Amino acid sequence: MKNLFASLFVLATVSCASLAFAGSDDATWIAQCIQDNKDAKVSVDVITKYCTCMNDKMDENETQSITQWEKSHPKERTECDKESGWK
Repeated sequence: MKNLFASLFVLATVSCASLAFAGSDDATWIAQCIQDNKDAKVSVDVITKYCTCMNDKMDENETQSITQWEKSHPKERTECDKESGWK
């Protein structure tokens, strides 16, 4: 199980690193979102797309994590679910 988690984490980290448009702060928030959703029953690619979508919808000065912010923004969460293919 640890190997699976390590593999997913490495894949997620590489995915985040490939987000050339994301600043270092954005990459940190996205990586935390991926970590928060590591037990979801969807692929890391879907999680990465979802977290990136949510991050893009947040204000640049937002202090909440993506996981905290999504709880109070159901419209954006629904849009990102659809965009990422999360089912």
